[in-house]
Amino acid sequence: MTGFLGNGYLWIKAFHIIFVIFWMAGLFLLPRYLVHHQEALGTPQADAWTKREATLRAMILTPSILIVWLLGILLAANVGLFDGQPGLGWLHAKLLFVVLLSGYHGWAVGYSKKLARGVGKLAPRTLRLLNEVPALAVVLIVILAVVKPF
Repeated sequence: MTGFLGNGYLWIKAFHIIFVIFWMAGLFLLPRYLVHHQEALGTPQADAWTKREATLRAMILTPSILIVWLLGILLAANVGLFDGQPGLGWLHAKLLFVVLLSGYHGWAVGYSKKLARGVGKLAPRTLRLLNEVPALAVVLIVILAVVKPF
């Protein structure tokens, strides 16, 4: 389907996928940083983790999520999401998981900033389990986008 994007559709889709990969790379990495950062609280290594997390946010996470959302909205509009086009249940479900994943991104960034202030309240096991959220979300999102089950 090309819609209003015409011949640019496949280029927009390609760049959307590229920036999803960048975003996911950052979301796979940041939670692992958080585990190490929390374990390092009260030590000289904590400052190094603060700097690593800030760099990851500035260079990968923030630009990627912004571009993913911008291009994703363009693609969704192109297939008729905002026109009430039928048969897009899969896209509604995908967007729900993307919104939830974006919320997780916000939580991880917020927790990183708390750790930078020396506040880490989650149990190490809980923090390690939360590492798996991006992987589970991306599995569901990719299945919905490729298989389009409904």
